Amino acid sequence: MTKTAPIFSNHGCRLNAYETEAMKELATAAGVDNAIVVNTCAVTSEAVRKARQDIRKLRRDHPGAKLIVTGCAAQTEPETFARMAEVDVVIGNTEKMDPATWAGMAPDLIGQTEPVQVDDIMSVTETAGHLIDGFGTRSRAYVQVQNGCDHRCTFCIIPYGRGNSRSVPAGVVVDQIKRLVDTGYNEVVLTGVDLTSWGADLPATPKLGDLVMRILKLVPDLPRLRISSIDSIEVDENLMQAIATEPRLMPHLHLSLQHGDDMILKRMKRRHLRDDAIAFCQEARSLRPDMTYGADIIAGFPTETEAMFANSLALVEECDLTWLHVFPYSPRPGTPAAKMPQVNGKLIKARAAALRAAGEAQVARHLHAQQGKTHQVLMENARMGRTAQFTEVVFDTDQPESQIVQAQITGFAGTQLTA
Repeated sequence: MTKTAPIFSNHGCRLNAYETEAMKELATAAGVDNAIVVNTCAVTSEAVRKARQDIRKLRRDHPGAKLIVTGCAAQTEPETFARMAEVDVVIGNTEKMDPATWAGMAPDLIGQTEPVQVDDIMSVTETAGHLIDGFGTRSRAYVQVQNGCDHRCTFCIIPYGRGNSRSVPAGVVVDQIKRLVDTGYNEVVLTGVDLTSWGADLPATPKLGDLVMRILKLVPDLPRLRISSIDSIEVDENLMQAIATEPRLMPHLHLSLQHGDDMILKRMKRRHLRDDAIAFCQEARSLRPDMTYGADIIAGFPTETEAMFANSLALVEECDLTWLHVFPYSPRPGTPAAKMPQVNGKLIKARAAALRAAGEAQVARHLHAQQGKTHQVLMENARMGRTAQFTEVVFDTDQPESQIVQAQITGFAGTQLTA
């Protein structure tokens, strides 16, 4: 009988995508075949709906395969997926990174597999030890340095899907990055669920800035280091020093801001206020004038009035944000915000559209300002690469893939620069 490699479908964040690549290695090593694995996201109700829709489609397309569901939604609501006729096995976020789980999915054992394998994520105290050398393009690799979250924002279900914060020790991270650089990667991105909490559970409680400085010192051949989403209120002194003094740390930060009104921020149980966000953006840009920001912003959080929304909209220009991830609020059962007075769905949609329009205007302003400038561009394929600020650049002639090339910007089209 011909073996069929497992099919993987990934939903949600970059960390989920990283873990999907790790699961591919684990499943291959265990000899799993004729299986479909759906790695779900739980960040919004819409994310769960899309996962269920994907599961139904995959079952129609592959009626004879074993269908395995995992990820944050499988962790937070395993019964939702266990009840689906299309699903054979549900496994939790800890179990999906365990080689023993995949050994149990091998063809000769699959009939004996427990249909639901989801343990208490809050009891997990270590980060999964599985490291992959080379997730991403041949130019950029992603390294997971942290998992879980100790905070309890009122809108967020993710801590119940990921557990409490756990950090990968600095030495392990540095060793992996050295291997990636040795195999030709020119950029490494540090990822995690709550990246700025890295180190709090390690001896001597180091900070993210300590890790960044250590990487840059001990891996001198790494051309580019990038950090993914951070909580600006938790940024430490060493990270600010790295922003100011380390050109190999890329001038692009994605900020978990969520809103621009103080009362809503308090009701979200965030740890910063509006003025904190503005002050951070101003300080980081004073240290690094070419700094660009992305940000997560929620539209229509419960109790949000027009005046509160106006504060959020104004924050886009006041922080000079460029790349917005706008989330229309949707209640997640089990979170405090789901019990608060909700905003009308049409208003939420309109406010999200207004935020996106503001974001598009900021992108256009950023692109316009780059015309005539020279950038170092990391090529993701023969005709497209990204600047240090993560802006896409399209070339009209082939460039060496995975290499950093110098390019003068001639213009822009859509959301891309041209060179």
